[in-house]
Amino acid sequence: MAASSVEELTPLVTALYEAQAFKFGNFVLKSGLSSPVYVDLRGIISRPRLLKQVADILFETAQNAGISFDSVCGVPYTALPLATIICSTNQIPMLIRRKEAKDYGTKRLVEGAINPGETCLIIEDVVTSGSSVWETVEVLKREGLKVTDAIVLLDREQGGKAKLQEWGIRLHSVCTLSKILEILEQQKKIDAEMVGKVKKFIQDNTFVVTEQKGTVPVKKTPKELSFGMRAQLPGTHPTASKLLRLMEKKQTNLCLSADVTEAKELLQLAATLGPCICMLKTHVDILNDFSLEIMEELKTLAEVHKFLIFEDRKFADIGNTVKKQYEGGVFKIASWADIVNAHVVPGSGVVKGLSEVGMPMHRGCLLIAEMSSSGSLATGDYTKAAVKMAEEQSEFVIGFISGSRVSQKPEFVHLTPGIQIQAGGDNLGQQYNSPQEAIGKRGSDIIIVGRGILTASNHLGAAEMYRKAAWEAYLTRLGV
Repeated sequence: MAASSVEELTPLVTALYEAQAFKFGNFVLKSGLSSPVYVDLRGIISRPRLLKQVADILFETAQNAGISFDSVCGVPYTALPLATIICSTNQIPMLIRRKEAKDYGTKRLVEGAINPGETCLIIEDVVTSGSSVWETVEVLKREGLKVTDAIVLLDREQGGKAKLQEWGIRLHSVCTLSKILEILEQQKKIDAEMVGKVKKFIQDNTFVVTEQKGTVPVKKTPKELSFGMRAQLPGTHPTASKLLRLMEKKQTNLCLSADVTEAKELLQLAATLGPCICMLKTHVDILNDFSLEIMEELKTLAEVHKFLIFEDRKFADIGNTVKKQYEGGVFKIASWADIVNAHVVPGSGVVKGLSEVGMPMHRGCLLIAEMSSSGSLATGDYTKAAVKMAEEQSEFVIGFISGSRVSQKPEFVHLTPGIQIQAGGDNLGQQYNSPQEAIGKRGSDIIIVGRGILTASNHLGAAEMYRKAAWEAYLTRLGV
């Protein structure tokens, strides 16, 4: 609920506006969506009086709601100073949740005196989908703490409150985006046209909830969650989230299979096609002149053009062996590849071995659930076993190599190899599907294209053709 009236909120909203916490124009959000409004409260840390004012009204909102709690945890990072002031002023124990565990010492995700069974109140600055709050809830609950309520300064009214309610968390907001718009329009800081743009954006970009009794109804997306929305789901792996966000921002779900034998050609392809791909797939063991220096150059190109590097190593051995293959040897794959893949034939040990190296480095792994070659044995029970293994080890597995969607969990990404504009095959058993078939009909997310681009006289033109076809198939599937 909104804790204050427009009249009570006006001084605070005015002060936040003057601190440039609210910006209007055209901004790309974390989800990849383009928004006419951007809320950024990080600047208030340099304004101690305003910071204290915000902290006090958050605590007052908790008191007015009658919430009983033993400790307070701020969602990292903007809410941390707010939680610190609340706890210091009111003599309340504070907990700090890390975004990632330290790879040394205690390796804890929560710092502070943890007393299992006690209740912790969450403090947040802005809620959109509710995913950041829920991520914190999950971490605290794993420590044995109870979490029932969260206090937020601003509810953007895009479904986060309803989603958190569905997950059993009551969200109490100081104000809503609608009230801020009303106040700023009254003060002639924004005009009616901008108010209309923001309201339409909210209406068109509300996050999905399951309709239940007592759940606030929100507009649903036509058919399924967009890449940007899937990036914000609590269970989405950080590497998958990064991939989904850049796909949404760049409007590409094309992975280039750069199966070339010379490093110079690999780097040229990355430089030329980097802007239109979301991922570049390598087979470094076929490079005649491989070196770690070359891979550093490739990493730089990936950072410049915003794509991930996927080494198609297809690990398929016992855990101890793949751990060494991944971390060491000539290729030192873990040092430069964002994503690798593995067969499930050896059992769960292959993922456990890889994860011991990859998880501390924030890497991800794809399991090979299906293959595009004729006569492949990766079907039926094998595919089901791959899905089960992924679900059991989702802290490292981000999705699948498959010919179709094999899991209905939106947190997993699906990549389909063997793509040509026209379906068919070659004389070595490779079976080709079109982008429309793979993305539109079979539910995959990303197409992997090699020869369709590499054998073309105009690599960039061919890549753009595939990018456009795959993206249009994705939009059609969404129903937009």
